[in-house]
Amino acid sequence: MSVQIPDDSDFSSFKDQCLNLDGWTSRYNKGGVTVWCRDEDSKTVQKIKMKIVCKDVKAETVYDVLHDTSYRKKWDTNMIDTYDIARLTVNADVGYYSWKSPYPLKNRDFVTMRSWLPLGNDYLIINYSVKHPQHPPKKDYVRAVSLLTGYLIQSNGANCSTLYYLTQVDPRGSLPKWVVNRVSQFVAPKAMRKIYKAAVKYPEWKRKHDPGLKPWMFPEQNTLPSIAASELTLQRADSLENIDESGLSEEKTRHSDDDES
Repeated sequence: MSVQIPDDSDFSSFKDQCLNLDGWTSRYNKGGVTVWCRDEDSKTVQKIKMKIVCKDVKAETVYDVLHDTSYRKKWDTNMIDTYDIARLTVNADVGYYSWKSPYPLKNRDFVTMRSWLPLGNDYLIINYSVKHPQHPPKKDYVRAVSLLTGYLIQSNGANCSTLYYLTQVDPRGSLPKWVVNRVSQFVAPKAMRKIYKAAVKYPEWKRKHDPGLKPWMFPEQNTLPSIAASELTLQRADSLENIDESGLSEEKTRHSDDDES
């Protein structure tokens, strides 16, 4: 399956999915965060959409936070590791991301092709999973599949913005129902608030850490090795290990310190 770099119509379609509520069910609406869910044909693959209004934060700042992997290590406490692998075009690259699952579930990781587009008052970032020949699945992780994941940031004036996050991921495993519920009721809202808090603190942090370095805005700063789309293939879920974790009970879970609100 060949890899296609998103074009304007793909970004437009993603924006429409973020803004259109037809077929979506609200599962959480509290403290400025809304979470909607949409069950697709497959019961293991859930589509989730979130929205948060970021008062006193510019849209461009939120966009920078979501791109800046150096800063991500400061605020994303569920992340185990992340790094950029190679660039495809001036607005597309390949990267790796791994995160902690609640115990006793296995940790998950992704290799994704990410593409981005600033468009007037909108900023968009979307990704989906790909296979990179030098980054195969690791034995200590379950390689999950992003069918479509991304962000839409809309400017609401000089110092206010709205962030949408939409994700459709195959976790490669039969997960217990409590995990799915926990994601929409706890993990997702917490993640959105964490991005908002990170965006508030970002300008001060960035002033002390390579303030002029923003390769996602200035392609000439990008030092990643180049890769052709033909060297990548689409990551299909059915080619990966599928594990059954549906019998794991919530009582056995061990939460990290960060898990409590």
